[in-house]
Amino acid sequence: MLRWAAVLAAGLLSACSSPEGGAEFHDPFEEQNREVHNANRDLDRTVVRPVSRTYGTAVPAPVRKGVSNFSSNLDLPGMVVNDLLQFRPVDAMTNAARFLFNSTVGIAGLFDPATSIHLYERDTDFGETLNVWGFGEGAYVELPLLGPSTERDAVGKIVDVALNPTRLFLPVGVRNTGTGAGIAKQIGDRYEYSDTVDSVLYESADSYAQARLLYLQNRRFELGANSESEPDYADPYEDLYAE
Repeated sequence: MLRWAAVLAAGLLSACSSPEGGAEFHDPFEEQNREVHNANRDLDRTVVRPVSRTYGTAVPAPVRKGVSNFSSNLDLPGMVVNDLLQFRPVDAMTNAARFLFNSTVGIAGLFDPATSIHLYERDTDFGETLNVWGFGEGAYVELPLLGPSTERDAVGKIVDVALNPTRLFLPVGVRNTGTGAGIAKQIGDRYEYSDTVDSVLYESADSYAQARLLYLQNRRFELGANSESEPDYADPYEDLYAE
């Protein structure tokens, strides 16, 4: 699976476009991206936002937190794989220990006792792995349902699904439960950050340009903060795309 994932990533990234020198961002697909953005915003207005409000008000906060913990715990094995691919054994051991502790003491990840003993999540994904390997971010793209991304991160999302051990080895019932929990987590996040998301989508003069700016700033900050060198800018919008 690792070999095929690497072949897939290399093949898809070979088609990535390159930005002009000195450009702040590279958006050659802006016309198509804006169409997808408008469709995503319409879907948010008619479905996602109302559902998130219902979920956030009807489901108690401790239950929402448990669902989010369960979903995040299932993501940890995939992070371990990416840590190893990035040659970061300490991060890999931390995420593995966190997964084992929360899966047992934390009752399948519903609770997060690992944090109390300072086993903090080392968040990562295959998009970051590609960055460590030297691949550029490529063009900005807005994905249906998933929202802002780049060509590199879009490839990363595909490979993360293929490489996640929880999807490869767990029983189908557990995988389906995890998928449902992941959707509920995203809906819960939409509720938690509703003020920020609403201000971007419905109060900005150009919601597409604003979402693009915030995503790229946040993503570049994340990658810079996780590298050995210090980032040369701060991220004032970190909560917008927090998970």
